[in-house]
Amino acid sequence: MPLITLIVTIALAGLLLWAINTYLPMDGKIKKILNVVVVIVVILWILSVFGLLAPLSSMRIG
Repeated sequence: MPLITLIVTIALAGLLLWAINTYLPMDGKIKKILNVVVVIVVILWILSVFGLLAPLSSMRIG
């Protein structure tokens, strides 16, 4: 994956999270949970992209 694609994807995720936090009225607890979930998903995705984690498509839940 090219580096520019990685940067653009991270920037879009940040922009989307900022827009949700700014323009959608939610309780502070829900916003905090949403932020944590998005950050964890992005970190797992980055680790997968760099090959430090097995591909996310091969992970099974349950």
